[in-house]
Amino acid sequence: MKENIIVIEDDENIQEIVKLSLESQGYYVTTFDNAEEALEKIQEGIFDLAIFDVMLPQMSGLTAIKKIRETNTHMPILILSAKDSELDKIKGLDSGSDDYLTKPFGVLELCARVRSLLRRVQPKNTILKSPTLSLNKSLHTVKRNNQLIELTNKEYQILLYLMENKERVVERDELFHVIWGYDFIGESRAIDVHIRSLRKKLEDDGETYIQTIRSVGYRFIEEETKND
Repeated sequence: MKENIIVIEDDENIQEIVKLSLESQGYYVTTFDNAEEALEKIQEGIFDLAIFDVMLPQMSGLTAIKKIRETNTHMPILILSAKDSELDKIKGLDSGSDDYLTKPFGVLELCARVRSLLRRVQPKNTILKSPTLSLNKSLHTVKRNNQLIELTNKEYQILLYLMENKERVVERDELFHVIWGYDFIGESRAIDVHIRSLRKKLEDDGETYIQTIRSVGYRFIEEETKND
């Protein structure tokens, strides 16, 4: 499953280079040019890693990182900065970041640093469960009432993402980006086809695990809340 990375960089050229480099490695990338808007998005808890510039308009990258660490201690943070003195690096790391990369940088090294940081993160639960459904991320399997359900790769990825985000509605555009990695211009029915097939395979006594929120997206429903 693709990791979600947020990049906060006010230099448009560098922002674009970082975004394209990470997307070429299969990551889903969201960009901001200021820390204030980024912090609001980070609070949703959907990102696996953050990349911060230090010198940002209004709130600095270091201040933003300190704010993040007040409530989020597990998300890896990488600093990109033109400040290359030893003292600057110490300040960056002491702010709560996990790594520090100076500008100019090579995209291969950037991607290597990102991979390294993501490997350090303690893995999330390898098994996602609801009362009758279980998904094993290590084995890439899905079971209902302990009976194996055969899913295509795209169906599995959709179910995994919805289960990992069951506390909220996942918008259609977000699902497109995460699962396919690009916009489905002219092919919006593709997601409907996969959702329909997935529901058919998961249905249990006529019930469905995936709720459609009209004109918005989809939400995974725990069995005990289906009749609420």
